[in-house]
Amino acid sequence: MLILAIAASAKKKPETFSNYVYGKNDQCTVLSLKFEKGKEHNHPLYAVWLADADGKYIQTLYVSKSVAKGYFEHGSKNTGKWLPGEIQRPATLPYWAHQRGVMNELGTYMPTPKKPVPDAYSGATPLSSFVLNMKTDTRLKGKYRIYLELNQSWDWNEYWTNNKYPDDKEYKTSSQPAVVYSADFDTDNAGKEVELKPVGHSHYAGSDGQLYTDLNTLTTALKIAKKITLTFN
Repeated sequence: MLILAIAASAKKKPETFSNYVYGKNDQCTVLSLKFEKGKEHNHPLYAVWLADADGKYIQTLYVSKSVAKGYFEHGSKNTGKWLPGEIQRPATLPYWAHQRGVMNELGTYMPTPKKPVPDAYSGATPLSSFVLNMKTDTRLKGKYRIYLELNQSWDWNEYWTNNKYPDDKEYKTSSQPAVVYSADFDTDNAGKEVELKPVGHSHYAGSDGQLYTDLNTLTTALKIAKKITLTFN
């Protein structure tokens, strides 16, 4: 009986998912993205966006607030220690930034306090597993593609080491580059769940908007997410 009691108490509790709502058009399609954290999850940043069936960007659905506003909790070191402040971190979510294609006053594609992502599409980064209920700007009809990009700072491995690019300060904010997930879906199959799979990674320092499809050098970065799925109304 004691053994059974210990086994029962050690049984893993079901994962708890926090729910969030983003977007501004209540009359349009709602895309529900469910993110189950993996064993290497440690405060990553995210961007989620909608594309057409060929992968051409349509709109941002959600992006972590620090990236969306160009203002990070550890953005300024003017006093000798890290404090909140305005900063550009192009290695964070570069594939999304280049796909979005909005140039700021500095000549880059990252949002800034002067050219932020609107509040309707940004919010605090979830600390654990979550569901994003994202309202599209227009009602969807036909075939589309959903993308999610995530990045976890200082996530080193044997290939992406601290001294791989010793003179590149942007690389050192990222380590293993941001991972890009995607899935295709058809609005004729409303209610059907589709799973997002990793399709590549971004440039290690955010210097370009290419998608690098070789994932062989990534390790823990591929375990930040355990499973990512999409359902839609």
